[in-house]
Amino acid sequence: MKLSDLAAATFSTIENGSPDLEINAAAGLDLAMEGEVTFLANPRYTPRLAATRASAVFLGETAEAGRTDLAVLRTRDPYVAYTLALRAFHPEPALEPFRHPSAIVDETAEVDEKTELHANVVIGRNARIAAGVRIYPNAVIYDNVSIGENSIIHSGVAVREGCEIGSNCIIHNNSTIGSDGFGYSKDVEKHWLKIPQTGRVVLEDDVEIGANTAIDRASVGETLVKRGAKIDNLVQIGHSCTVDEDALICSQTGLAGSSVIGKRVILAGQVGIAGHLTVGDDAVLTAKSATSHDVEPGKVISGIPGFDNKEWLRSTAVYRKLGEIAKRLRDLEKRAAERPD
Repeated sequence: MKLSDLAAATFSTIENGSPDLEINAAAGLDLAMEGEVTFLANPRYTPRLAATRASAVFLGETAEAGRTDLAVLRTRDPYVAYTLALRAFHPEPALEPFRHPSAIVDETAEVDEKTELHANVVIGRNARIAAGVRIYPNAVIYDNVSIGENSIIHSGVAVREGCEIGSNCIIHNNSTIGSDGFGYSKDVEKHWLKIPQTGRVVLEDDVEIGANTAIDRASVGETLVKRGAKIDNLVQIGHSCTVDEDALICSQTGLAGSSVIGKRVILAGQVGIAGHLTVGDDAVLTAKSATSHDVEPGKVISGIPGFDNKEWLRSTAVYRKLGEIAKRLRDLEKRAAERPD
């Protein structure tokens, strides 16, 4: 790909270098080789520009390359430009419509001809599979499921009865969409009585679900993951939860039932959300935090129980000195006791 074509694909401007320079890949500063493009997003890594073997670099509006032999692509956000470059060099393979002989498709299912159904795929009654969908080996699509255009279902995925998957979704290996919510009540003999889970899960368009994640169906109504939300591996989303647009939920996070996660919320790894809580738009919970109360929009929360991140940082700084503080307190008590009345 010529540098000029790469600039157009990444919404960048050539500041230095020949438009005809051939670029064949994208890589990080330390890994990039001749003929490849790299990027600098964090000023902390500026010294590495001097040693990079890349032929071109994405730079922000004010950053300097410090080298005349390095082609410069000026852009508002170098990391986004780099991502676009990776996408340009590694496009999704074109769909090859086919149905493997071992695939089992119920006669009542509506499956567009422009789909890929790999080995041992099972599609249940009244399922609806739109054009451009890829379903990889050993995936199971239960009765009355719908899957929108160009979605990808990887091997081992189970989409349970009645669930709805939007367009351009990706569900990675061995995840389960629509398993029963964890709902029980005690009978008169104090035995657990299973509450029927009669709802479903809805994933809107452009949602991505990582591997080995479970999203439970609602007891009634819907568990809803809205447009553009991204959910990592090993995440548990309980019944009747709502995850709003462009939320980002990292690995090993757990949402108890009826949690409401706002727009653009970031839940870092191993976060816990208690049931029936609301996390407001643009809030952030840092890794290993947990909350048992609602979180206001835009707040950054840390710790267990979670509270304001800046207060938490001050508290942890004090916590590391508790041994010293305790010793000083004992010394003060001893000196006070030795003073004459």
